[in-house]
Amino acid sequence: MNKYIAELFGTFWLVLGGCGSAVLAAGFPDIGIGLLGVSLAFGLTVVTMAYAIGHISGCHLNPAITIGLWAGGRFDAKDVLPYIIAQVIGGIIAGGVLYVIATGQAGFDVVGSGFAANGYGEHSPGQYSLIAALVSEIVLTMMFLIVVMGSTDARAPQGFAPLAIGLCLTLIHLISIPVTNTSVNPARSTGVAIYVGDWAVSQLWLFWVAPIIGGILGAIVYKAIAGKEEA
Repeated sequence: MNKYIAELFGTFWLVLGGCGSAVLAAGFPDIGIGLLGVSLAFGLTVVTMAYAIGHISGCHLNPAITIGLWAGGRFDAKDVLPYIIAQVIGGIIAGGVLYVIATGQAGFDVVGSGFAANGYGEHSPGQYSLIAALVSEIVLTMMFLIVVMGSTDARAPQGFAPLAIGLCLTLIHLISIPVTNTSVNPARSTGVAIYVGDWAVSQLWLFWVAPIIGGILGAIVYKAIAGKEEA
């Protein structure tokens, strides 16, 4: 059970740290951290958790990564569903903690604020279409999985994977926050969407389907370009 509990706490930290920065700090008067700060916050959650629990669970924190690693032959099929359940539970708990904190401010409107939920069309920060959101989430998750597999390959320089993966997630957010508020992670999307309800839940399907497709494509691409078997 240790690895499942590690995934729960790791995903909790990712959603609380990343979405928390967006909800509580991004637009704070005068000293708001903005897009760059939120992007960095998501990256930092992965870096810190990779060093904290990577040796316990592998620090997936993301159903799309878990499925992608399985598709790439790096992960046992029997652990896929338990990992995903743990990740989603961790995300939902984090969303609940963030809800309690955010609503401690007088007048805070969870639905009106968006609560860092992912969306497309009128619910995209930049009003991007469903197709744009779908392509963005597939391609960026694919690249994320390639970086995850490449940096953790036995032939790669050792000890630097957490930094590469965290910086990759930061870059992904810099690219796609205007498009979808950046998901590339179904657990992260679910963790806040259920507190918004309404449109966030009705659009949640895309933020499960697209990242999972992207994760599988990333595994296929990496296996094709990696060449010889890993040591």
